Amino acid sequence: MTVQGRRVLDLCTQAVDCFFDSDIDKAREVILADNAIDKADVEIERASVPLLAMGQTQEHAIRSVLTIVKVNNELERIADDGVTIAERVFDARRFTERTPDTFRVMANSVLGMLRDATRSLEREDAALARQVLLFDDTVQRFKKEILLDAENQVASGAFSAGFAFRLLTVVKAVDRISDHATNICEQVIYLRRGLIVRHRPDGWSDPELPQSMGADSGNES
Repeated sequence: MTVQGRRVLDLCTQAVDCFFDSDIDKAREVILADNAIDKADVEIERASVPLLAMGQTQEHAIRSVLTIVKVNNELERIADDGVTIAERVFDARRFTERTPDTFRVMANSVLGMLRDATRSLEREDAALARQVLLFDDTVQRFKKEILLDAENQVASGAFSAGFAFRLLTVVKAVDRISDHATNICEQVIYLRRGLIVRHRPDGWSDPELPQSMGADSGNES
């Protein structure tokens, strides 16, 4: 899983770089790299099935297998979003508009979230996972700012509709990477502490231990 996480991070980093550089050769490399990730995705899932059938009763071991299965799926989807970004480089139209600086900041921030999400998984570091979750609101602010600015630029004639649609597609892909990174971090917290922190309308906070959880769940990292 560690290797797969690094593969996906490298793919997304190259995807963002090739988009800003309009580098077709690097975009092709991103798409080819996704094939290896898809293959590993299937191999990891197949290897997880026998683990679930071993009759394991130790709670942390069970959570570990569940985490592998769920994180594996998140990583594969992140790679797909990276491919979506790279594919925009093949657009035959040549736009003269300049990509907003805010988007580069947003993209770099999300790559940082993905890097820390994979690190938190490697280390079973619930504290680092929490920091990633807390940063998601900042990414959402970047997204809203970029989309509002693009709308205004189209209205004023500074952005063509084609360029705005291209930008919208890439911003949404980056935003989805952020969502998947937070999902990974939620799984890390579940793995380490046995706490389910998703589906919380009030955002992330230190939830109380479920009453049914044993003493093993309360161990802190």
